[in-house]
Amino acid sequence: MRILLPLLLICISCQTNRLSSNGSLKQELDTVAVQLSEHFFSSPKYMMYETNFLHAIHYAEVCMAYGLSKYAQNAENKALMDKLLERYESVKEDSIAWQHHHVDGNVYGILPLQFYQHTQDQVFLKHGLFMADSQWENPLPNGMTQQTRYWIDDVFMVSSLQVEAFKATNDKKYLNRAALFTANYIDSLQQPNGLFHHGPEAPIYWGRGNGWMAVGMATIISTLPKNDPYYNTIIEGYQKMMKTLLEYQDENGMWRQIIDYPAAWEESSCTAMFAYAIAEGVRTGILKESQYKNAILKAWEALKTKVNEQGAVTDVCAGTGQSKDIQYYLDRPRINGDFHGQAPMVWLIDTMKKL
Repeated sequence: MRILLPLLLICISCQTNRLSSNGSLKQELDTVAVQLSEHFFSSPKYMMYETNFLHAIHYAEVCMAYGLSKYAQNAENKALMDKLLERYESVKEDSIAWQHHHVDGNVYGILPLQFYQHTQDQVFLKHGLFMADSQWENPLPNGMTQQTRYWIDDVFMVSSLQVEAFKATNDKKYLNRAALFTANYIDSLQQPNGLFHHGPEAPIYWGRGNGWMAVGMATIISTLPKNDPYYNTIIEGYQKMMKTLLEYQDENGMWRQIIDYPAAWEESSCTAMFAYAIAEGVRTGILKESQYKNAILKAWEALKTKVNEQGAVTDVCAGTGQSKDIQYYLDRPRINGDFHGQAPMVWLIDTMKKL
């Protein structure tokens, strides 16, 4: 896999020759992206998610590959894109990814839909749309998917898939689904301070859970038209959350495992997610650059120190269920190199380069 690094560096050197006055930051972003890419391709495929209800490629690996695909396409990095397509070529013939019993399984569809937008390969489109459409088989009376469970993690898992299906087809039914789902979760779980409980029975402002919510809202705001019936609900919920996040960002740029709990440890995945969600708001003009730019840069300065020599993001919370006990969240293991942390770092880099 080490052959990838010089190929990526060649592409990066071509880009940095054309950098503007903030070229040093762009070069820094690309350098970290190379580290993250190398770490990803040195990892086994596939990282499996196996429970009594699901057997599929783990959503965290999906999110990392999805992020690298977006980064590669936006950076016109053919070497990286070819390597991704090679890694996942087998899914065209392998049914391992296509079981659709749960949001964590269906979200795999974002990857073939990303690949389709690059290759126009109909096999990728078919697989991605299968995941998006099966998610809405036999919807609930209120129009929501049967996979609705009111865990804040779900907003990214569902909305990103439906938004990617919309981008691939321009069929508004997918965007309508994403908007309905996101607005429903905002109405159900957002608290007066703008943050979100992990779930109805988990009144904790868990960092990464709120990160999934922030990223989910950021995913749809750049696509949803202003005349959509759910536009105001989503934009208002998003802006309310972003304003509150500014209040809880540490001076060093990090956010914590429990957002409003000063004694909680600094956690990398939620920090990257919040910075990405804020950056998307600035990029689309929904947030004022003068008010939010410093938060993005502070987060980046902190996060780049969290990437070790192996390209692994450190201080990432392990996968976490819901609990009413705050100590449960405080005691969650801190791990290095987990895709839950690697993925949002790539998302952040990609969006920062667009700003």
